[in-house]
Amino acid sequence: MFDLSTVELAIVIICALFIGVSKTGLPTMGIFVVALMASIFPARESLGIVLPMLITADVVAILYYRRSVNWRTLFSIFPWVLGGLGAGFVMLFYVQASRPIEIVLGILILLLISLQLYGDRQKTSWAEKIPQSTWFIAVMGTLAGFTTMIGNASGPVMAIFLLALALPKQEFIGTGAWFFISVNLIKVPMYAALGLITVESLTFNLWLVPPILIGTYLGIKFLPLIPQQAFRIIIMMLTVFGGIRLLIG
Repeated sequence: MFDLSTVELAIVIICALFIGVSKTGLPTMGIFVVALMASIFPARESLGIVLPMLITADVVAILYYRRSVNWRTLFSIFPWVLGGLGAGFVMLFYVQASRPIEIVLGILILLLISLQLYGDRQKTSWAEKIPQSTWFIAVMGTLAGFTTMIGNASGPVMAIFLLALALPKQEFIGTGAWFFISVNLIKVPMYAALGLITVESLTFNLWLVPPILIGTYLGIKFLPLIPQQAFRIIIMMLTVFGGIRLLIG
């Protein structure tokens, strides 16, 4: 078992709650988890600890939102996601320092959210066509696969993609849930091969199942209370925070 202080253990439990809420109520809230867990564990080690936590919450999300899924969106983006996962795996295998990549991703996320806001304000025909274009799906899918592999940080990327499609909030979460559980399960053998998931880390994960489940319950109860437009604004704000966090480290 990891040797953590009382304060560090409390932070990890809070992270478990955040993961649950983010998967069933407020997507991209999980960006807080990446920063908090990296402050307690070494960056690479935290990846293997967080992944099973994410999968636990993903299972609840796909069960609860199983009727709110846009399968066409998932099938269109997934081939590109696989390419991004492969690129991320190669980077983790050969490169220890991911800081330069995080800076580039932070810039891209802030640029993409700026374009999204511009498109929302202008309501021009070209802005409305972009989300359906092949190049947009390819770029977002590749980025989503790459960021989830190198840092469990694809939340902001997927948020921008799903916001651009203007999905209702339940469909937004249901589609995201199936995306994340798919890529997260693919990552398990990859992380295990890299030594990021171990028997010790999985044992530690078991202790965190209760707070994760509590978080999923809170997210489920909280989502109906959020109006659609407020939900969209909150997601945009959290996405901006995610981009800034990647920039400043």
